[in-house]
Amino acid sequence: MKKSLNERLAILSDAAKYDASCASSGTTKRDSSRSGGLGSTEGMGICHAYAPDGRCISLLKILMTNFCIYDCAYCINRSSSNVERARFSVEEVVWLTLEFYRRNYIEGLFLSSGIIRSSDHTMEEMVRIARELRTTHNFRGYIHLKSIPEASPLLIEEAGLYADRLSINVELPTDAGIARLAPEKRPSGIRKSMGDLRLKIEAANDPTLQTKRRKRFVPGGQSTQMIVGADDANDSTILGTSARLYGSYALRRVYYSAFSPIPDASKNLPLIKPPLMREHRLYQADWLYRFYGFDIKEITESQPGGMLDLALDPKLAWALANRARFPVDVNAAEREMLLRVPGLGTKAVNGIVSARRFRRLRLEDLARLKVSLKKVRSFVVAEGWSPHRLIDRTDLRAMFEPQPQQMALF
Repeated sequence: MKKSLNERLAILSDAAKYDASCASSGTTKRDSSRSGGLGSTEGMGICHAYAPDGRCISLLKILMTNFCIYDCAYCINRSSSNVERARFSVEEVVWLTLEFYRRNYIEGLFLSSGIIRSSDHTMEEMVRIARELRTTHNFRGYIHLKSIPEASPLLIEEAGLYADRLSINVELPTDAGIARLAPEKRPSGIRKSMGDLRLKIEAANDPTLQTKRRKRFVPGGQSTQMIVGADDANDSTILGTSARLYGSYALRRVYYSAFSPIPDASKNLPLIKPPLMREHRLYQADWLYRFYGFDIKEITESQPGGMLDLALDPKLAWALANRARFPVDVNAAEREMLLRVPGLGTKAVNGIVSARRFRRLRLEDLARLKVSLKKVRSFVVAEGWSPHRLIDRTDLRAMFEPQPQQMALF
């Protein structure tokens, strides 16, 4: 018996929860006040995605179908899985997106899909959805499409004309992991698709093409996702792969998704999921690499086995392993060194550099910048403050470790 629309929506929205790469940061606002149109990429809403500035972005996050011709061991929707299957037509996804927007439930669409028939057939239907929304219904909300790596470059290029962001999942940190758990996928093909997309994005952003008639092309760039804990790759390997992806393909984000055990799992998969704190620490380390000037080796070398410290954030763990570089004088240190002080974020460092031109800063001034003095005071010198021997205390680590009641997160 054919499933109702509500039943299929329940199945395909639940199946999409494993994809973490749905943030809407990096896009540009479409001005609907001038030309009319439906939707917006701005504002607050009922959501499950956040922009870096804290805005809550509501997205309809679904799979077009959870049928798939591939049999990736880690995927709940693999061809050999015994899950309940469902599928939307192109028209149904378009209708759902518009109706959800009109009810003020969403501000955009995140669309992924299992591979049906072929990569080209699946990608063609996803492109049709985006094209219908943009051209027929003048939808100006956010659209993120999950690209199919083996799809025709022409289809990927057309998708870029309608989508705010495209993403292609690398799935696992190493080629060996993919060969063992997803032998039907080709890592070289995934990387080629990412490289081709980077070239198209850069060509569209070429200053010589900045004309009023130039077509928009993926203004939010491209992203990818890696599963954490499905194979034996350590955090150092994962972060090293991320660094190469950022450098080679100019990605906006690499997302990390902790492996979740699935029914009827392959014997090659672990029986338990990794701690969620591991995923969180990877995001923190990723941030240090991208915005704080840290090298990947610096972040991971202080811990055994190339794993991040689950009890402490990576910057604090690095500082404790490099105490000889502290305390740092907030009134004299270079910006690069201030960024390495635990508890100081980029906004706080910018505030310090700006304020100290006019007077010498005290700890109270750091508090006004919304800095955690509990964390910072052990690592800085300020006017009227010196940590004395605090930085050398053998129990300094214990001061920052979580209390027993917090250990449930680990």
